[in-house]
Amino acid sequence: MDLSIVLRYRKAVTYGHHTLLAALEEHETPVRYEVRFGTDAATTTAEIQTALSGAARVLVLWSFYSPDAEALSAELAGIKAAVDDPRVIHVAGGVHATAEPVRTLDAGWDVAAVGEGEATLLGLVDAAGGGKDLAGVPGLVFRDAAGEVVKTGRAHRAPLDRYRAFPVTYKRFNPIEITRGCVYACRFCQTPFMFSAKFRHRSVENVRWHVRRMRAARLRDVRFITPTSLSYGTQDETPDLAAVEELLAACKEEIGPDGRVFFGSFPSEIRPEHITVEALRLVRRYCANDNLIVGAQSGSADVLETAKRGHDVEAVRRAVRVGIQEGFRINVDMIFGMPGEGPAEVDQSLALARELADLGARIHAHTFMPLPGTPWRDAPPGRVDAETIREVDRLSRRGALYGHWQKQQDHAVRLADAAAAYPRPRRSRTLPVLPSPAADE
Repeated sequence: MDLSIVLRYRKAVTYGHHTLLAALEEHETPVRYEVRFGTDAATTTAEIQTALSGAARVLVLWSFYSPDAEALSAELAGIKAAVDDPRVIHVAGGVHATAEPVRTLDAGWDVAAVGEGEATLLGLVDAAGGGKDLAGVPGLVFRDAAGEVVKTGRAHRAPLDRYRAFPVTYKRFNPIEITRGCVYACRFCQTPFMFSAKFRHRSVENVRWHVRRMRAARLRDVRFITPTSLSYGTQDETPDLAAVEELLAACKEEIGPDGRVFFGSFPSEIRPEHITVEALRLVRRYCANDNLIVGAQSGSADVLETAKRGHDVEAVRRAVRVGIQEGFRINVDMIFGMPGEGPAEVDQSLALARELADLGARIHAHTFMPLPGTPWRDAPPGRVDAETIREVDRLSRRGALYGHWQKQQDHAVRLADAAAAYPRPRRSRTLPVLPSPAADE
């Protein structure tokens, strides 16, 4: 066996791993490889040890969000202490590694995979399995023998149809990613800064292919991954309802009369200014969900403008009223503690939360976290004062508010401390990489 690939397979990031497996199962390579799954530190250690008995090299693939980086770094240290072998390469990918590759290396990983992972993984498999230098694989950051940081160039961005949304061979299904990237580029969000501030959509025919495979596997529920549901098919801020209807009608047809399509609910949301009677009746016609997730983020006009949300407070009110009028339960995302939020802005957000709750909406509360890779990376951590906590508790007790805002407040402090330790990118040596012959974007 040339190569063993061990996935640190965590529930929080299974979709990302599935995308990589989907690319891998179509990849033609002379490298003989196997795939193993480590569901916790102990099983990952055991899988690495078993892999070393039959493989020339072992790639251990990690993916995580920024709030999880510290805990997983400690787990990595334990695994490395248990298996100290130069044939093992620990590779970190995902939004955190993309935004903070040097910090990721300093935390113990051997390689940071920066940007979109499909093409980078395939290059890694060919290089590691073939005994080649990783410097020829675009999308990587690592240290050379002298300790200098090496960057191998930007990871390739392909049309979304180029790779499957989930692997069929491994029978690990997930919601279908229909859009990657986001034109809105909100200052607190990592998505547009990892995938670019423009939309790439999966074609309807390609989505049909996935739904057929789901039905063949006896799955009956179709869900989607997208930063903004009603932006499907468009390249700007104006929804294309004809494209949305084509997508939903195709999915409904492919999944069959006993199947269900969910749109605008978890794991995606709808922007408030996109919600209209026409759009919601379209969702009702083809979809099974009775609830929608609407991104409001703040009840302050000033905070919304500073965050570059692209909508006003009245759009949120209108979206909730229309949604409830059309028979949906509306879940409204709100973030407390964003930069520039003072007592007046907090009061405005709380007043909006109460107003929306009185209409019948539920508030999904978050605390602002200064996420790496965003314009607000170096902003102070979000803090929720005592009076706000009391009001949030009152809403929670009446069933009008939910969320992990308290845990996020702790994460925010740790993220801010870590950002302070890495105030600016460090010098690195960039190696030239020939452009891929495949179409870019």
